[in-house]
Amino acid sequence: MASVPQTARHPLLIANFRAYWLSRFTGTIAVSAMSIVIGWQVYNVARETMGIKEAAFMLGMIGFAQFVPLFLLTPLTGLIADTFDRRWIVRATTALLVVVAGTLGYLTWSNRLTLFALFAAAVCFGVARAFSGPAYSALAPNLVPRENLPTAIAVSSIAWQVGTIAGPSVGGLLYAIHPDVAYGTATLLFAVALIFIFLIGPVPQPPAQPDHRPLARIAEGFRYVRDNRLVLATITLDLFAVLLAGATSLLPVYARDILHVGSQGLGILAAGMGIGAAITAVFFSVRPMKSNVGVKMLIAVVIFGLAILTFGVSRIFIVSLLALIVAGGADMVSVYVRQSLIQLHTPDAMRGRVSAVSQLTISASNELGEFESGVMASLLGPVGAVVFGGVGAITVTLLWARLFPELKRARTFDPPEILETEPQHGEAKP
Repeated sequence: MASVPQTARHPLLIANFRAYWLSRFTGTIAVSAMSIVIGWQVYNVARETMGIKEAAFMLGMIGFAQFVPLFLLTPLTGLIADTFDRRWIVRATTALLVVVAGTLGYLTWSNRLTLFALFAAAVCFGVARAFSGPAYSALAPNLVPRENLPTAIAVSSIAWQVGTIAGPSVGGLLYAIHPDVAYGTATLLFAVALIFIFLIGPVPQPPAQPDHRPLARIAEGFRYVRDNRLVLATITLDLFAVLLAGATSLLPVYARDILHVGSQGLGILAAGMGIGAAITAVFFSVRPMKSNVGVKMLIAVVIFGLAILTFGVSRIFIVSLLALIVAGGADMVSVYVRQSLIQLHTPDAMRGRVSAVSQLTISASNELGEFESGVMASLLGPVGAVVFGGVGAITVTLLWARLFPELKRARTFDPPEILETEPQHGEAKP
């Protein structure tokens, strides 16, 4: 099995990575479009019989429905990503999403869509992401040379962020035509993503360990994160900051009852963070970050908290949109630093399990964060919940700067010497 030539090439010049990028791009558009439509439908149905606070709580429950399977399955799926062909894991989960999107489209078209079906779809989304997340993350480093990995992460983030921009806008526009049109488009996009995944040829992957200690191997991933304080700091900082300041689940509340901009305005607001993140990712793909990476991450998370705070108190649509754009750009800096450190500081044979730990915390910050936002909105109101989250993110960042001095000392992405000299699978030692 031939490995990727170790020459300085842009990741998109590598056929396998190009197929990977296109799959992620189309799949992200589909996921973002479905998420905005599902959230809007759940909130509108709930508002027919509930007040704003109670309906906002239902939005939080959608996040919780996705978090439970992710929480239960992710430790196991990391081991699976280190044991089986990562391409086939992504293919299987993408096929599941094709079925879920098609089913929701049919139920909508036939006027049989219920809250139960929407929550069941959210659970299936959680299952699919639990398996595909570690496999996707661990697959990318197998597609490009090590020295190109930070650029590949930025380029891969462009696919995700541009998809995040396009998806909500497309979803909101198609929903205005008819919800089943949005679901039909999502089904087609998932099918295209599946085709691109099948275009990825054989890639080097460490052989599965021949032992019979699956629980011990799962625990190795958690121990590695625990013992590597720099990786632990970046993962947990993102966990608590986004857990507290995740305002995206409350966007339907702001669109309908605070800013009064309807479903089309909701699509624009939902694209806001993606716009800022995509601009930042494009910048890093051209000029990768090289110095003071830890300090820049800390500053970025503070800016993120301030932007979310601004969004929470704003009553002007353009100000709210700009605040979300700034928040997305700041969050992209954090994502870029975290993913680069995790991938470059982790041996390839453990990337699936460490990526699973990372995904578990990301899921806790996103989906569980949606639940937290829904609960806080039911207690403090939507504005109070968002303001509380922005202040909380800033407080956590200042605390982490003191608890983890490794962050401030992280000048570059260079891994420890033991990992820097470790040969990649398929390479020979010099």
